[in-house]
Amino acid sequence: MSNQPTDKLPVALCQLDDLADPGSQGFVVQGRRIFAVRQGQRVFAYLNSCPHRGIPLEWVPDQFLDSSGRLIQCASHGALFLPETGECVAGPCSGDRLLPLPCRIEEGQVWLLPSP
Repeated sequence: MSNQPTDKLPVALCQLDDLADPGSQGFVVQGRRIFAVRQGQRVFAYLNSCPHRGIPLEWVPDQFLDSSGRLIQCASHGALFLPETGECVAGPCSGDRLLPLPCRIEEGQVWLLPSP
């Protein structure tokens, strides 16, 4: 089975204003756990799975960012990831990446796009 959403249409995730800045929120789309991170007027979406352990990143719903609000943090072992690229910059999976999912903001709505 593919790790990418199979639907060929965009999926509305939330309104941009529903995401704190900086902030994050988890979603279940087509049975898959994903999350979105807001940094200013940009939003990044990823599969909610640590590349080191294959488990969800958060222990508390919608808490994907570290205390600074600048980095994505795995609650299990503290690995830190850049929101812009998903690259792990600290922790046991350093150099690995989160699986990015294409998204866009249109008229204040955050959309998850079909994967190529």
